[in-house]
Amino acid sequence: MDTLNKPRKMTSENEIEDHPNHPDEQINVEKQEEKLKYPKSVFFIVTNEFCERFCFYGMRTVLALYLSDMLKYGESTAVIIYHVFIFFVYFSPVLGAIVSDSWLGKYRTIFYVSIIYAIGQLLLSASAAPTFGLPARELSIVALLLIALGTGGIKPCVSAFGGDQFILPQQERQLALFFSLFYFSINTGSLISTLLTPVIRDTECFGDECFSLAFLIPAILMIVSIVIFFSGKRMYKIVQPTGNLIVSVSKCICHAISNKIKSKGRKCDHWLDHADDTYEKKLIEDIKSALRVLKLFIPLPIFWALYDQQGSQWTFQATRMDGQIGNFVLLPDQLQAVNPLLIIIFIPIFETCIYPIFDKLHIINTPLKKIVVGGFLASVAFIAAGLVELELEKTYPILPSEGYGQIRIFNTMNCSVNLDMEQNIEIKPLSMWVDLEIETHNSRKLPFEADFTMCNNKGYTNLTDKVSGIIEVSEAKAMSWVITPEGLTYHYEDYVDKPNKTKPIVRSLIYLASEVNDNPRYLRFVKSGETVLSIMINSTFAPSDLKQFEKPNKYDVYLDDYLMKKEVPFKLGGVYTVVGSFVPALKEDKISIEIITVTQPNLLHMAYMLPQYIIITMAEVMFNITGLQFAFTQAPISMKALLQAGWLLSVAFGNLIVVIIEGSHPFNRQVYEIFLFAGLMAVIIVIFAVMTIFYKYVEMPEEEINEGAISLEEKKGNVNPIYTEDEK
Repeated sequence: MDTLNKPRKMTSENEIEDHPNHPDEQINVEKQEEKLKYPKSVFFIVTNEFCERFCFYGMRTVLALYLSDMLKYGESTAVIIYHVFIFFVYFSPVLGAIVSDSWLGKYRTIFYVSIIYAIGQLLLSASAAPTFGLPARELSIVALLLIALGTGGIKPCVSAFGGDQFILPQQERQLALFFSLFYFSINTGSLISTLLTPVIRDTECFGDECFSLAFLIPAILMIVSIVIFFSGKRMYKIVQPTGNLIVSVSKCICHAISNKIKSKGRKCDHWLDHADDTYEKKLIEDIKSALRVLKLFIPLPIFWALYDQQGSQWTFQATRMDGQIGNFVLLPDQLQAVNPLLIIIFIPIFETCIYPIFDKLHIINTPLKKIVVGGFLASVAFIAAGLVELELEKTYPILPSEGYGQIRIFNTMNCSVNLDMEQNIEIKPLSMWVDLEIETHNSRKLPFEADFTMCNNKGYTNLTDKVSGIIEVSEAKAMSWVITPEGLTYHYEDYVDKPNKTKPIVRSLIYLASEVNDNPRYLRFVKSGETVLSIMINSTFAPSDLKQFEKPNKYDVYLDDYLMKKEVPFKLGGVYTVVGSFVPALKEDKISIEIITVTQPNLLHMAYMLPQYIIITMAEVMFNITGLQFAFTQAPISMKALLQAGWLLSVAFGNLIVVIIEGSHPFNRQVYEIFLFAGLMAVIIVIFAVMTIFYKYVEMPEEEINEGAISLEEKKGNVNPIYTEDEK
């Protein structure tokens, strides 16, 4: 080993006291300073981490919407796939650490899994491009698995590999600067991608949302980072693998259990003592200490079950809300950027203000108390989310269901029509009549008689006074029928749910008499003199296809060059139908149209979600950061990697809880599920609080903690304490 790796004591500005094991060693101060310059190799490592975090957070931000909008999975199925993916993301670091420390080493592990990562990202981008004709669902699942393996393989290695580039303890300050840069690159990459990727996704390509480009740009960044990372190989200090602690601990535990079963007559103070025939007593004692801490981790996965729903259930909740802020529209997946922004704000506030106040008041002044409060705050955050959901339910459309059918009747004429159909109905001019719950099985025929006598003096010629016929109602369908000067004959299956991309959609039901014009006319929606959307109206009447606005706004509505309506609002989540008729007997200035709201737009603003984001971020600061620090300070020096692995596994199993609950479909209403998670969090954190009463803190000397930090970076390949805030 290089003698510079041995600890030295600085005796003066110009003198260095040699290590006692090397009394004859003479080192020139200038030469040492030259050797101890900041290692350039770490910039290659930081670049790799920036790109990897950009890829991961950017892809994860739009993943739930990709599964539902592009792959057409139901919302519940999309949530399950999302959380299965996150489970593998936080389970695979354990495997990555074992592979790195036991076989490949950190450099080769990072390099190989980065290639796997880039391939997965490219496959995901290809699956989102319909022109390739690939099986999108199957390819996406394979891609997500590769991405999970890639990010999981990088996670336990890259920070430690950066630490390997420094000579300790001489470069401790430089090491601290590295981890500051490292943490900055993580937050920068994740924040930029969380804000930018939804914007890319929201653009149009291949005639739909541009998920392909949203996945491709991070993939290109990842490929560039691999090239950069490989280019720095000649500068890296590469430490050969020496074996993985998790494997050693697992073998020791299995050996102890095996011996306990075989030697039933032997009495031991602790079941792990049965392994003392093969393993050193210090290792056994360290495992005992680690298990005492790991036992406290058992209730903690429920926190991550709540926390990680920011990217799934909370994103879907945001799609049903209004994100318009003036002329700017906040996208539902962009709302996830609130969390990292608040983290940056809250960490210094808690450290410099809130925690000191708690200490003075002698409340919430221990790590375990902070974790308990963080858990309760997570429960409160979900109560806030549940209250928002209760308000949202008031705005949800009533959808056709089993045993019932819906009918809507649109009157395109500028006169009232009386309809006798089991009851007498007057349908006002240019309006809609609706019945949302008509009992039916398969289909039901409703005879009607329509009275058009009130239209005789409105310019509609050749109109029969009374017309009879049958309206058919179909089970679990929303059927729309249209009254025109030709009678009540046109019908179609309508779309009455919220638009899955939240942008407002519109349909034309404008009747043009065939003798009016041989050429088609256009219904135009104009903003600032520019036509942003147009619908062609043929002389042969037919309901138009639904057209989507690029953004919600107020638009002037034109029929050709005739201004029909001025500044009509078309809002997020709204479904609209434009009705009217154009016949020869009507003069141009007498033509009128109306915009009918079929499905109410999103009325509740996304700002109502801010309380739940603020509270869950406060919970994260108190729970995650404190929990990592607690695990680090309470673990024996040799067991810190094991505690880090246990923390990551608690995240993985938290996502598994979401998969189990979502897969069982316990409730028909989403709000009940939200309150279930809030209740589970509250109950389990009470159990955890009781467990903490019996825990005795381990007091560790400060120098031992520092020594452990160095040992962790040099030997175990896990996170330095300076870096505890990240990897969630």
